[in-house]
Amino acid sequence: MAAKKIQPVMVFADDHGNIYDHPEFLMLVRRGRELTLPRPDELIPLPEGSDLYLLPGRHALGLDPVTGRAEALDERAVAAFVCPTYTLSATAAYLQEDSATRLPLFAYGAVGFANDRFWVTATQVDKDRRQVFTGISQERIARGAQDLLKRYPANRLLQHLARCALTFCCPAAKNLALGRYEAPLPTARICNARCFGCISFQPEDSGFPASQNRIDFTPTPQEITEVMSLHARRTKNPILSFGQGCEGEPLSEASLIAEAIALFRNAGGQGTVNINTNASLPDTIPSLAQAGLDSIRVSLNSARESIYNVYYRPRGYRFADVLRTITTAKANGLFVSLNYLFFPGANDTESELLALTDLVTTTRPDFIQMRNLSLDPELYIGCVGDPAEPSMGLANFMKRLRKTCPWIKYGYFNPFLRDGVPVLWT
Repeated sequence: MAAKKIQPVMVFADDHGNIYDHPEFLMLVRRGRELTLPRPDELIPLPEGSDLYLLPGRHALGLDPVTGRAEALDERAVAAFVCPTYTLSATAAYLQEDSATRLPLFAYGAVGFANDRFWVTATQVDKDRRQVFTGISQERIARGAQDLLKRYPANRLLQHLARCALTFCCPAAKNLALGRYEAPLPTARICNARCFGCISFQPEDSGFPASQNRIDFTPTPQEITEVMSLHARRTKNPILSFGQGCEGEPLSEASLIAEAIALFRNAGGQGTVNINTNASLPDTIPSLAQAGLDSIRVSLNSARESIYNVYYRPRGYRFADVLRTITTAKANGLFVSLNYLFFPGANDTESELLALTDLVTTTRPDFIQMRNLSLDPELYIGCVGDPAEPSMGLANFMKRLRKTCPWIKYGYFNPFLRDGVPVLWT
């Protein structure tokens, strides 16, 4: 017997944050500027660990099934910030007031209600639970962070990361405090890009604050190595990652990082050493690989140079350098992931698929992390321009790319590598 089709109704909120479902109007979703009903195959129950947000200055929008018209309510729109490992295939539908303030740096997924539960439009691309903290008390995390503050008073990097766990609730810093999964290693104070949605630096006239403070010192190789050694000692399958949300571009500190990695490796340090990077400086890669780097993760919002440039706003490098960094990393035996910042309606188009297929075929990365681009939807579309093509949908986009590039694996996090091979695929 075929499963009953789910058709959620719209949800809305009052000014106090109380959420209601509408008795008649259906859930609408947005892809780019297109408003549509959700596709049946993209609806999933709201995942554990997700959050619901009230959207100020934005009216809830639903479909009247009698007239077939989109209708706006006086009440506020609601969006879902889905748990990590899930990629959104549509954003929330709403009618924005002219006076609406800009939204903070989150991803705003479409959400509806049916069968006594909330539903979202998303796909789980990874089953790794490294950023799920269900069942772990805040007190336990705080104890771990306070212990680091007490035991390593002279290590500025450990002090910085412990405070990140306590103040900004950074998932990577919390995992360092807990002694599990992936440890962050921020090093760079400067950046050679001016990303429109940068989470650690925003000019005063941006209209929205950075999510966290950028590191304001340069750690020594010894400080970095101490963090690496600590985490590697107490973690199964440790991952040690440069290039965090609280810093600039780590390749700008390539010499420092190479020295720290070499110190760690020469002392017998084990684990996967990774750099999250904008891949702007290809000539730094060979020395990092020689020092003991295992993998890099290259951030892209698009495989089309024009779309990349208006979002990243590079200074002193070009898109060609990004591609050369990938090929250089592969030539030096590194595992390469793309940190592909996905925005429904802008990325899942025919032109973007062709461009990404060409990039993957030419440079041969191993892995694509399907991350949600976190920015006010109106701002992002205003930045990169209105999509000129219809959306094919996330699932179809991923399926078609995999068909052409069958070696590619999808995920959400940097994988732990053993002999250059991920230990567990999902």
